Amino acid sequence: MTEVKQHTEVDFDKLMAFVFRSVGEVGATLNTGLVVMGDKLGFYRAMAASGPTTPSRLAADTGTSEPYVREWLNGQAAGMIVEYDAATGEYTLPPEHVVALTDESNPAFLPGLFQIALGTVQDSSKIIELARDGSGLGWDEHNHDVHEGCERFFRPSYNAHLVADWLPALDGVLAKLETGARVADVGCGYGASTIIMAQAFPNSTFVGYDYHEDSIDTARSRALVAGVSNRVRFDVASADSFGGTGFELVTTFDALHDMGDPVGAARHVRRSLAEDGTWMIVEPMAGDHVQDNLNPVGRAYYGFSTLLCTPASLSQEVGLALGTQAGPARIRQVVTEAGFTRFARVAETPFHQVLEVRP
Repeated sequence: MTEVKQHTEVDFDKLMAFVFRSVGEVGATLNTGLVVMGDKLGFYRAMAASGPTTPSRLAADTGTSEPYVREWLNGQAAGMIVEYDAATGEYTLPPEHVVALTDESNPAFLPGLFQIALGTVQDSSKIIELARDGSGLGWDEHNHDVHEGCERFFRPSYNAHLVADWLPALDGVLAKLETGARVADVGCGYGASTIIMAQAFPNSTFVGYDYHEDSIDTARSRALVAGVSNRVRFDVASADSFGGTGFELVTTFDALHDMGDPVGAARHVRRSLAEDGTWMIVEPMAGDHVQDNLNPVGRAYYGFSTLLCTPASLSQEVGLALGTQAGPARIRQVVTEAGFTRFARVAETPFHQVLEVRP
């Protein structure tokens, strides 16, 4: 074992401040599991419906065991997610938290973020071993909470912004979609983005591509339920080999940084586009320098990058490992190397940046 040498005098107050901050970090880590538990067992939805409640009432409302509910409520109260009234012994979910924890149509909806975080941490022991030799772990090798949580986290933002803000920010694309355009959605996952566009633009046709077969199966089922399967097709294909040419629009949502060879994928997108086509790349919000990303959103994304996105890239050929916080300048380098000549960041949210790339 390597001996740790102390070179400077330790400030005891700073040490203890760090220790207690770390206790908060552990509590936050455990709370990820508690939020997923509350989401899956319907605790938050029941509290939203009932108003102030007690452990026994919440257990009865959700058909669960009171001892579990009691400890869960106390943990949520300690974390300031629910409010506790000592005089009445009742627990309340504030109205703002009701929105964030129960309304899947709202871009502030959070359980998907907790779910993907929990799934990512569950697989972290694999990443520790892979980090020794630089090997990777494919997206398809992760557990279901990673796949479902990712879709549940991003879908509310797509619902809120894709048609209303992001597509209108692209030069001339909205008119093409309204008249009738051919669109490829590369790295479509469960197909949320593809289906949202198809519902909004009935004159256009869409094809979603993803290398993960289980995700494509889910996307096909959801297209049927959404009533757009006559204009939407989902195929199993990688980003550098999907079929078709002459697309007026190609989209890639929160996937470019996961690719092993994003330059190769960009070259393939360039070949697949119509001469005046557009590639819309939606990526996690990031600045171009490390110091730009030292904030709560950047912290979460760096965590996902270490345990989820970088391993995914390293599991593929080339393994460029852009990282979740690559930033627009690095992405510009990728698409320029692939032959594109026009690049602009045209929209953003606290969690996303929207990039317009053209031949």
